Amino acid sequence: MAEYLKQAARKAASEQRDVTAQVRALLAEIAAGGEAAAQAMARRFDGWEGEVVVSPAARAAAADLLPAQIKADIGFAHDNIRRFAQAQRATIRDTQVEILPGLVAGQKQIPVRAAGCYVPGGRYAHVASAIMTVTTARVAGVGHVTACSPPHPGSGIPPAIIYAMDLCGADVILNMGGVQAVAAMAQGLFGLPRADILVGPGNQYVAEAKRILFGQVGIDMVAGPTDLLVLADGDADAALVAADLVGQAEHGYNSPVWLVTDSRVLARDVMDRVPGLIESLPPVNADSARAAWRDHAEVVLCAGREEMVRVSDDYAPEHLHVQCADPDWWLDRLTAYGSLFLGEETTVAFGDKASGPNHVLPTSGAARYTGGLSVGKFMKTVTWQRSTRAAARPVAEATARISRLEGMEGHARTADIRLAKYFPGETFDLGG
Repeated sequence: MAEYLKQAARKAASEQRDVTAQVRALLAEIAAGGEAAAQAMARRFDGWEGEVVVSPAARAAAADLLPAQIKADIGFAHDNIRRFAQAQRATIRDTQVEILPGLVAGQKQIPVRAAGCYVPGGRYAHVASAIMTVTTARVAGVGHVTACSPPHPGSGIPPAIIYAMDLCGADVILNMGGVQAVAAMAQGLFGLPRADILVGPGNQYVAEAKRILFGQVGIDMVAGPTDLLVLADGDADAALVAADLVGQAEHGYNSPVWLVTDSRVLARDVMDRVPGLIESLPPVNADSARAAWRDHAEVVLCAGREEMVRVSDDYAPEHLHVQCADPDWWLDRLTAYGSLFLGEETTVAFGDKASGPNHVLPTSGAARYTGGLSVGKFMKTVTWQRSTRAAARPVAEATARISRLEGMEGHARTADIRLAKYFPGETFDLGG
């Protein structure tokens, strides 16, 4: 049975403040007041008095402010993420099948018409989120892509984020964040088409706004605090494992990190290293990592790798990093994770920033039933069918009888009338 060498003092879910009433009130205010209400919130929450829609001149100016190396790095990440998204798109195909002689059914893949991409911009400037969301929407074939991010007072969205949004193909960029940005994209304010889907990470207010609006618009997922689970055996490099845990913990005070191992020696080594690594971070980063490690981190000692798999699948982590021998064995066995990192040569930060697979992933155990943001999230799989009259005969007979069994006489008669038209003079056993 698994042994907890360190157990969380709190569960991340218990740290989520109830913001539903506040968000509902803000959404109602914007629904009633439109653009003026959204702009008033931008002034109130972000101190922003400037243009809402970033102009072409401002886009160009943002690019001019960036060093060539930064632009090259953003371009490198964009190319990798685009190539992976294109490979995903190639697996999503239209298809058709002849179910009975003369009865053909199929499916089509149709991109949504408009998408809204939210890019966080608070303590950290999430350039990578701009690349992940806008690029993937573009590869999917979305007709119109809006990107938004919270503006900094007096300066607006950081130039690197604007540059990334522009490079990746955003049609419109909004100097706006928070609930007001989510509502603006959902309602089609500031000349935008109404978004069919809203994607991208954000704080608890953004996540709650997306949750409330789900149904009116589609969403990628309801995101909670980001998390990481590392699976490590006795041969893993404790220094790398500890660094990976701390790197994830700096996201926020309530970001869980978990180590699952079959080596007590490795576990103790990692636990001894983590505090020093945290204290070596810049103060703001250290504050977040210290709280996350203290309150939400867990270290689990297992009897062997089969038990490690069971424990990991129970956590269903957002990020899962395997630092064990025989990575293919783990790839075959593990079933619940948002994104999987195999071997010490990769790490969550690679996936978060530049390696290719998307970093918008399921949190809070949602990896039990869903994956992360992908080309498929921006597409609708719709079905169609056509039939000859001969093929319609057995389908109509079965439909009439099942409908009457269910008590749905109107449905049954839509089958009856076709049988009477296509096969006049014949009799059928149609129930009833």
